Parts: sequence; C-alpha cells; structure tokens
Amino acid sequence: MIGGAAVPPIELLINGVRRRVAAPPDMPLLWALRDVLGLTGAKYGCGAGHCGACTVHLGGAAVRSCQVPVSAAVGNPVTTIEGLSPYGSHPVQRAWVEEDVAQCGYCQAGQIMAAAALLAATPKPTDAQIDGAMSGNICRCGTYQRIRAAIHRAAGGAA
Repeated sequence: MIGGAAVPPIELLINGVRRRVAAPPDMPLLWALRDVLGLTGAKYGCGAGHCGACTVHLGGAAVRSCQVPVSAAVGNPVTTIEGLSPYGSHPVQRAWVEEDVAQCGYCQAGQIMAAAALLAATPKPTDAQIDGAMSGNICRCGTYQRIRAAIHRAAGGAA
C-alpha cells in the first residue's frame, strides 16, 4: 500500500518465470528483486550506479538495477545471477572458479553478469574490450587481472 492505496502488481519475466511484484513503478529494480522476490544475488553497493555490484541483465543488456525503475522491466526479461545458469554452469561462472577470481566475493555477481553480457555481444573480446566493458564494475579486492583472465577463458581463449 502506498498512501493508503493498494499498489497494483507489476508482471515481470524474471529468470524465465513470470512473477507478479507488488511494488510502486518507481521502486528500483534492485529492491524489487532483493526485498520483494528474495533474489539476493545482486548486491547493493553504492546506490548510484557506479560500482556494478547490482548488475543484472535487462533485455539481454547489463544494467545497474539500483538505477532502473521496476516499471522499466515490464516487457523486458530480467536475468539475475540466480538465473544465469543452473548449478553455476555458465562458462563465465566456471571460468571464475578455474581462475580463482573471487576474494571477498561481494562484487562477483555483478562482475559475472557484466562479463556474460560482454561475451554474448562480443564472443572473443580483446583486453581493451574487456577493460571497457568491465570498467564500471569495481572490485575492492583488486582481482582485475584474474577477472580479465577468466573472461578470456570463458571465451575459449588463452588467459
């Protein structure tokens, strides 16, 4: 309820499943995912779209879910880290493990989602393309070289 009035549910396609979300249209998608639907893989980092911890796919593109209103997801499929692949079998997820990328792990869901979007658009990216695509995702642990190596591995190239 908002101001005493019931909020009509918004229908979204999240991780391939139609979900009804009782949320105001201007609620950040991140809060709808985390607080309403219980999908906590996307993290709150800065709340200003600068760190990338909240990255999800919206219509196949990597977006900062803290900056996207839930209403923008109507008619656009949303994929979170939970829906990227069953059992962590996506090539980027496997490469992340093989390259031992994670340290604290807080940024990893956003990093993986950004990397998966990059590889979907550019299957064999150069270092410059990787750096450009990943520049908005901050890793406070500084694992950037391992992130780049994992993306090359996921692309089927040498790390």
